[in-house]
Amino acid sequence: MRFQVGRQRKEISQLQQAKIATAPAEALLGRMLNRIDELCVERDRLRKEQPRTRSKARGGRK
Repeated sequence: MRFQVGRQRKEISQLQQAKIATAPAEALLGRMLNRIDELCVERDRLRKEQPRTRSKARGGRK
């Protein structure tokens, strides 16, 4: 996701340098960033709801 946002910002910058209107691209970027924020909040909420377990794969000791 971060890669896509960075690419979008770079493209907007190139459009601005070429004196091309960037309002639609900026609006799209804003929607992308809002959606990413929503997904991060949802991810954090789901992580808090999951019970904590120790995993042998992570090197947990008894």
